[in-house]
Parts: sequence; structure tokens; C-alpha cells
Amino acid sequence: MIEVQQLTKEFNLNRKQRKESGNSHTRKVIAVNKVSFQCRPGRIFGLIGPNGAGKTTILRMIATMLRPTSGTIFIQNEDSVKHPENVRKNLGFLSNNTGLYDRLTAEEMIKYYADLNGMEPPKFIKRKSELYRLLQMEDFIHRRIANLSSGMKQKVSIARTIIHNPPVVVFDEPTTGLDVLSSRAIVELILRCRDEGKTVIFSSHRMTEVENLCDDIAILHRGKIFFHDTIEAFKNQMKTSTLEEEFIRLTRGDNR
Repeated sequence: MIEVQQLTKEFNLNRKQRKESGNSHTRKVIAVNKVSFQCRPGRIFGLIGPNGAGKTTILRMIATMLRPTSGTIFIQNEDSVKHPENVRKNLGFLSNNTGLYDRLTAEEMIKYYADLNGMEPPKFIKRKSELYRLLQMEDFIHRRIANLSSGMKQKVSIARTIIHNPPVVVFDEPTTGLDVLSSRAIVELILRCRDEGKTVIFSSHRMTEVENLCDDIAILHRGKIFFHDTIEAFKNQMKTSTLEEEFIRLTRGDNR
């Protein structure tokens, strides 16, 4: 379970950033502005919005990588600000900006994260075999990461994210830049996480993924949520023929 209430994040601007913004008197920018939502177990929650809307900032606050300016985040009934260590034990976070160590093999990278989460060897062996099969990784687990394709690296990132089998998983644009086969393997894993009763939240620019995966969605624009409901409710209020067209209509402010 993820519960977000009145979440706000402000960033201080340096002199160069103030100049680039066109307003030298602006000292701060509000990236996330009093956002509230809830993600429930056994459901996939999609956080969507244009670039710069604040999606990644919210996901990083949920993952305890950023501290909120104000508001609260509870993960599995734990306050992420007061008890970040406890939250991290119950959470897996995947970002396409998270680097891998080129000198390690895929399996060494995954085991490193298993050790960080205190996994016992028998549990690690069982879990890694399951993930290798689901993500179709068997052919490259002993190859160095430097020699892997982008799709292979993304699979390694996902395996290390969920090797400890956390009840809450956060995916920040997990299929960006991947081919069809790699994307499909990742989508199937996300569905499996939902079927196992995990709380899943993810962001994506691919509206077909949103439509096929999400049970609930929130549309974020300029740091604020202006739609938050089930995917069915979103479809019922649409004034256009596709999710992509409706998303564009709403984010452009065209309410005709």
C-alpha cells in the first residue's frame, strides 16, 4: 500500500537557473504541489503526464531518494520520512537513470543487491532462478554488464530491483528505449507482480501500456494532479477516440 497526502516538493534555484527561467527574482520552483493519491495492493497505478510534470520527482520521494518539502508518504503503514530504512526493505525502485557496474556480471550485480537486502542463500537461489526464467536472462547472466545490450541491462536492473521480492514496486518508465521483445517481457513481469498481490506504481509515455496495464491512473500536469480514478472512469469521460488523444486534450487545457 502507498498513501500519499498533500505531497509537495520545492527546489531552490541557483543564479544561473533563475536567469534561464526568465525571472531573476524567482528563488524556488515548485515541482510537486500538494499531490494526494493511494495505490492499493493487487492493482497497477499509472502516473502519467508530460515531461517536466513532476512524475519522477514523486517516484523518487516514494523511493526515499528525495525528501519532501511537506506532506506525507506511507509505504506499508511506515512513514517514509521518519523511517526510510524500514520503507526500503519493503520497496523495489527501478529508474532508467540508475547505473550498473560494467565490470560485474549480471548475476554478480543481482547478488550484490540480494546481499544488501539480507537475503539468505537458499532464498536467493530460488528467487534468481524464477526471475531469470521470467525475464529470459539465462543466456547472459554470466556476461559482464559492459558487454550487454540496452535491453539486457534493463532486465538486470529489474531483476536487482525485485530480487528481494518486495511487496511494493515502483517502475519509472521501465520500457523506454527497449525493443518489442524486451518490452513484452517487462510488461509480463509487471502483470505478474500485480497478480501476486503487490502494490505496483509506474510511469510511462506509452499510452498503449497504460491502457493495457493500469487499473488506476493519475494524470499529473505542472506538479498537480487533475485526474485520479480508475482507467474505466477515465475512458467513460473521454471526449476523443483514444487515450493518447484524450491525454493531449486534457494536458493542453482543451476542455471543449
